Amino acid sequence: MIALFQTIDLALNLYTWVLIASAIFSWLYAFNVINSSNQFVNSVGMFLYNVTEPLLRPIRRLLPNLGGIDISPIILLLIIFFLRSLMWNTIFPLVA
Repeated sequence: MIALFQTIDLALNLYTWVLIASAIFSWLYAFNVINSSNQFVNSVGMFLYNVTEPLLRPIRRLLPNLGGIDISPIILLLIIFFLRSLMWNTIFPLVA
């Protein structure tokens, strides 16, 4: 049972880092720091977009328009941290 919780925790931790990388990549892309015509950069950007967008899109629909500021990654990070804390502090002690 511990292995299942550790695997879920690892997946949530990896997704947290992918989400952070996606946010940083979008800033670099928006400020034209990276070359958007480079095929490798484009493929990395598409990967990060395709991995994070399915969870960010519903959050963006719920949030009001903040004038170009996207706080949906922060909201999703808070949800992930809450799930990890809930998993280890509430559910795991009941199961173990």
